[in-house]
Amino acid sequence: MRADMIVRNCRQLVTLQGPPGPRTGAAMNDPGIIEDGAFAVKDGRILAVGTSVEILAQYTADQVISAEGKLVLPGFVDSHTHPVFVHTREDEFAMRLAGKSYVEISQAGGGIRGTIKTTRDASEELLYDLAAKRLRKMISLGTTTVEAKSGYGLDTPSELKQMRVIGRLADELPITVVPSFMGAHEFPAEYKDDHDTYIKILCEEMIPAVADQGIAKFCDIFTEAHVYGIQESRRVLNCAKEHGLKLKMHADEIEPIGGAELAAGLGCVSADHLGAASDEGIRALKEAGVIPVLLPATLYSLGSKNYARGRFMIDSSLPVAIATDYNPGSCNCDSLPFTMSLACLMMGLSPAEALCASTVNAAYALDLGAEVGSLEVGKRADFVFWDIPSINFIPYHLGSSHATRVYSGGELVFSN
Repeated sequence: MRADMIVRNCRQLVTLQGPPGPRTGAAMNDPGIIEDGAFAVKDGRILAVGTSVEILAQYTADQVISAEGKLVLPGFVDSHTHPVFVHTREDEFAMRLAGKSYVEISQAGGGIRGTIKTTRDASEELLYDLAAKRLRKMISLGTTTVEAKSGYGLDTPSELKQMRVIGRLADELPITVVPSFMGAHEFPAEYKDDHDTYIKILCEEMIPAVADQGIAKFCDIFTEAHVYGIQESRRVLNCAKEHGLKLKMHADEIEPIGGAELAAGLGCVSADHLGAASDEGIRALKEAGVIPVLLPATLYSLGSKNYARGRFMIDSSLPVAIATDYNPGSCNCDSLPFTMSLACLMMGLSPAEALCASTVNAAYALDLGAEVGSLEVGKRADFVFWDIPSINFIPYHLGSSHATRVYSGGELVFSN
């Protein structure tokens, strides 16, 4: 049979193959390794997977690539990022080191509100150029699918502008970019004491305009004691659902206010952060089939002593995913390999579980489990060559990347 491409001589082909659906329990610890593996690609998708002997006996192709004994893994799926902004907030990092909390900085006019003015004032071209540069860095670290949120404009024109930028990133970058609307990221300064009016703008003006624009796939919200309470979140998310948007939530990051339970009740695709989620909330997520997305680099950057209970969640048969939470303030981390390290060291995941959490389970957290996240027949040919001895080396090695080639849809998009 004829293929467009054959990749052979993978010392280990790490497929993450499994039954349909997100991986839970022992399946998260099974990376689906094929020794001396190979696979065939047709029209940008995986045509067949097996050993080098099996694939070369069954398929021919004009382009036959030797992995030269390297490990070949699926591309990472970063299911939670905030890349569309202008300035970084490293001064707030220094403030936190000096003893200020994230909430104190936010209430004093910093945090998310500190990013709003420059984002509102920036041209689309500037926002695009800066975000594209950030996403290209992620590509070089092995990421081939990334979710990107708005949420640094917090008025209708600025949010629509950010969504246009994200739509352009999805059209022009050689990876999969998933757009999320997050006008409920904070209350802008002009409405900090008038939540009801801003929520009315969200529900009656902003969400309908975003839905009409047709770019956003998800609506996200920051549900926390100092931002959107449970009833406020319910109101916004129900409106988004009525306008055809799928739902995600920042839930129970700092305090257990019932965000996880709300995510379960509303049928969110994912609930993210969960650093303070209660046992009841975790059980509710499992019963409702909501993917928990854990963000260990955020807690690390904030100097937290407590992390989301990843080990407990996996042992409770939840399909845990992890993501970077790349943003200008609380977590300026673009590296899923480093995020894997923190998930292992601070949340108790094994290297194989952390890999599963940053690939196939993360794909399900974006409702893309049938498309990306593993090297299985029919899925996009998103794969990465790694010059490492085993998958354990990825979280073991801190601070630099050993990804040598990155392919998206069967096309080379990065080579080191």
